[in-house]
Amino acid sequence: MKEYLTPMGPTPLHVNPIFEIGPMEPRFSEWLVFEGISVDESGQQHYLDASVAYKRAVLNAIDYLSKFGYSKEQVYLLLSCCPCEGRISGIVDAPNAVATLAIPTAIFDQDIRPKVNKVPLGPRLMRNPGIPQCTYDGNLPITKNPLLHQQGSSCNMDASS
Repeated sequence: MKEYLTPMGPTPLHVNPIFEIGPMEPRFSEWLVFEGISVDESGQQHYLDASVAYKRAVLNAIDYLSKFGYSKEQVYLLLSCCPCEGRISGIVDAPNAVATLAIPTAIFDQDIRPKVNKVPLGPRLMRNPGIPQCTYDGNLPITKNPLLHQQGSSCNMDASS
């Protein structure tokens, strides 16, 4: 590694991060696919804009998976590291571009497929009673610890809750 790095950082030829893929890729057989079209959140049409379409597919996945008890931030992090597949699925149907995001169902500990007349159960989480439970009302800057600055927040340090 020393031959690639200089004391001032990477050399001009090595400025992009790289990684090596393992010899065996994961094989999944069942996927849940989310679709997005090139219409943004405000309803404005973007002519054949695949970036807007892919963003909508990801936001549709986040909205759907958050119904299973995950926060939207947790789903965002999950999508950044799970073996999902994003594709430009249609760019010939002017004015719409279509993008899809496929997520393997096997990475979840519950069935995330849509069901008729059934409410999602939520993730199966183990609760550690030794962790303090806090509420945060959003009035403090996010860079400050709510436990240290208790105005506007209520913290329960009782390990039994």
